[in-house]
Amino acid sequence: MPPDEAGRVARIDRVVASYELLMHRIASSHAPDLMEVAVTMSQAKVLYLIAASERMRMSELAVRLGVSISTTSGLVDRLVDHGLLARHDDPADRRQVVVTITPTGNADLERFRELNAAQMRRLLARLGDSELDVVERATVLLAAAAGEAFPTAVTHADVRSAVRSAPGAAVTGDHS
Repeated sequence: MPPDEAGRVARIDRVVASYELLMHRIASSHAPDLMEVAVTMSQAKVLYLIAASERMRMSELAVRLGVSISTTSGLVDRLVDHGLLARHDDPADRRQVVVTITPTGNADLERFRELNAAQMRRLLARLGDSELDVVERATVLLAAAAGEAFPTAVTHADVRSAVRSAPGAAVTGDHS
C-alpha cells in the first residue's frame, strides 16, 4: 500500500472510531427514553424500512433485511400485534402481502427521530460558530457521498422528515 493511501486509511479509521464513540455516548445518554418504546432493534429496522418506502412487499422486506421470509414474518407479526404495522393483500398479485406503517408506528418513529434530534441539538449548541461551520460542511459532504453510494436509499418520506426536523433550513443543490 502506498504511503499516501496508508495515511488516508488511517485517517478514515480515526473518523470511524470518533463516530463510534459519538454514537455510543449519544445512545447511552438516552437509553432510558428508548426503553419506553416496546420494540427490539430488529423491529425498529423493519419500521424504518417500511416507513421509508411507505409500503413494501414481505418478499422485498426479507431481501432488504437479509433474512428469511419466516424471520421477516415473525418480526412483522409482532409489529402488527403492537399496532405499528398493517398487512394488506397486494391488489396487483393476491399471492403477495404488502406491509404498511400505521399512524402509531409513524408516531413511534417520530419519537425516535426527536430523541436523536434533541441529543444532536444539545451537542451542537455546545460548539462555537466556526466549529459548527465545520460540522455543517462535514454533514453536507457525507450526505452527498451517501447519495452517490446509496442512490436509491432515500425516499420522499426521508426528505420530508429531514426538512420538517430542520426548521428554517434551505435545501439547495449546491453545497460547495
